[in-house]
Amino acid sequence: MLKININSKLILKLTALFAVICLALCSCSININVNGSDSESKTTVSEIGTLSVHYLDVGQGDSIFIELPNQKCMLIDAGENMYGKSITEYINNLGYTNIDYLVATHPHADHIGSMAYVVKHNDIGEIYMPKVTTTTKTYENLLTAIADKGLKVKSAKAGMNIIDDNDFSVNILAPVKIDEDNLNNCSIILKMNYKNDSFLFLGDAEKKELETVTADMSAEVLKVGHHGSRTSTTKALLEKVKPKAAAFLRDMTEKSRKQDMSSFVISSQCNNCMAYQAKYKRKTATAK
Repeated sequence: MLKININSKLILKLTALFAVICLALCSCSININVNGSDSESKTTVSEIGTLSVHYLDVGQGDSIFIELPNQKCMLIDAGENMYGKSITEYINNLGYTNIDYLVATHPHADHIGSMAYVVKHNDIGEIYMPKVTTTTKTYENLLTAIADKGLKVKSAKAGMNIIDDNDFSVNILAPVKIDEDNLNNCSIILKMNYKNDSFLFLGDAEKKELETVTADMSAEVLKVGHHGSRTSTTKALLEKVKPKAAAFLRDMTEKSRKQDMSSFVISSQCNNCMAYQAKYKRKTATAK
């Protein structure tokens, strides 16, 4: 049985640029800890058999760093273009000098804005991106950075396995098909399984793309899609996922009805689910 160690009344208001929610997964327990930036405190690479998921504060954007149980690591997205140096320093200070798996869920600036910097300043292994193009400078900069280092991109699609290693796997559930009219609906959806526990990462996938997924989407921990937008987190989705914890990545200054609706949906329609909202406000330094 999954054990969530978290204060249900906790509301985060953190001033640190890279406040991190660290979900350390060992066997069948998840420990959720909230810390300020520890970019100056050197730590070592996680031990074999430990899975740690770090949800990084990049404002209204996504960036998730994962320490894998095989002592490798993965970065999913990299926020807007001002966060590259901080992301790199954060990863380096965890003891990693390379990124084994780099995933760009879709080519929007709040997900790939700093990825060109990350590619330029880190040793990169495999790169996964959906097979869709756009003409933005941000996207072109990323492709240039990849080409300059002689790297290749793997076109992500449903059914691909990034890792399949005994009791640990990372599988791509989407995109099933490409929607060139809405890049959100080209998002890479990842499911990570370790022993008896699982994480689901939705990128910015909206209802249209979510309805195309035929694979098992059940997971203990859900990274809520599209920063908590009601266009992504539906009752139908929650019935499929049945999460025990849900992480929101969004900026405290962004106040929109659609995000508030998603918070309500998570908390009221998901039985026994902890709606864990990582809300960041840069000028506030309190944690309750």
